[in-house]
Amino acid sequence: MPVGILYSVSEQYGGIGREMLNGIMLAIEEVNANEAMDFTLAPVIYDPGCQLENYYRYCRELLYRHGVKHIVGCYTSASRKVILPLIEGTNAMLWHTARYEGYESSDHVIYMGAVPNQHVLPMLDYVLKHERPEVYHVGSNYIWSEEIDRITRDMLDMHEGKMVASRFMGLGETDVTPIILDILARRPPVILITLVGISAYRFYQVWKAMSVEYAFLREAAPTRLSLTLCEQEVAMIGAEAVEGCLVSAVYFHSIDNVQNQKFASCYRQRFGEHAVPTVDAEAAWMSGQFLAKGIQASGSDDPPLVREAVYGIELDAPNGKTRINRENNHASLTPRLARIGADGKFHLLWQAPSPVSPDPWLTWSDLSR
Repeated sequence: MPVGILYSVSEQYGGIGREMLNGIMLAIEEVNANEAMDFTLAPVIYDPGCQLENYYRYCRELLYRHGVKHIVGCYTSASRKVILPLIEGTNAMLWHTARYEGYESSDHVIYMGAVPNQHVLPMLDYVLKHERPEVYHVGSNYIWSEEIDRITRDMLDMHEGKMVASRFMGLGETDVTPIILDILARRPPVILITLVGISAYRFYQVWKAMSVEYAFLREAAPTRLSLTLCEQEVAMIGAEAVEGCLVSAVYFHSIDNVQNQKFASCYRQRFGEHAVPTVDAEAAWMSGQFLAKGIQASGSDDPPLVREAVYGIELDAPNGKTRINRENNHASLTPRLARIGADGKFHLLWQAPSPVSPDPWLTWSDLSR
């Protein structure tokens, strides 16, 4: 059975795309080696190179030329939204693996990444308990950062906090010095960073370089919050540039459970002894596992039948027990907070006692808690 893979593994956020590709490929190889499965999955891979027009063109090729019914892919919300009409118009299924801003629920998408009540709200809860609630937000100029900004403002307003400033940069933009100088002038206690790809890498590296001259950036440094940093990016940026950052995610390589130990071991065997799985790789891996189990349970790769079968499956995943919510097609996931140490590792500070049901519309989550 052909499965479309649509991840950008080149250009400004290609590093994350590579992690996602690794995750789904590992899952497909495990499924194909499993004698209990009476089918095999054949990946058809395209690299859109972070260009929205390529996402649309390659998605169309996957659907019409290759006849795929399931596509695993997309990192940015912009890329997801540009292909969604094609997915819905052909009654196909998109397995979306990235953390995202929520406020969407399509019958033709299985959302494997965390939504705000699973990663944004836990981080803001921590800020409200441990920091002065004055936040300076710097992010990439697209849907995800804009929605995170709105949610953060709403929660701060409810707790008599404030958004000191919001600064957005174009995807791939690297001139971060003016923003860091503005931070120096305003001296906020908390920085929320939703930059992605090379924009984020440059921000952390320039911050480190400027800290030599500006004591505030090293001695009285504000708490830096990230919703995107992962192990692979720390290796790219350099641990010394991101040491102390507080990161919210549903998966870290440092999770201590049997499922994660097995997953990490298989990941190293497949991609090299120094390879470390990330939250993006784990989400893509889960997509492949759910897809295969859904096909097996339904006896078909027909998207509606697979979707219905998936609702009845619980996956004992590295991040914890995971199910797909029938009401909104999003995954239950276990929120966690970690701080990056001088060793470049993510040291867990907190984790939810059990998986948290997805609330993509923030209809029942209490922002005033």
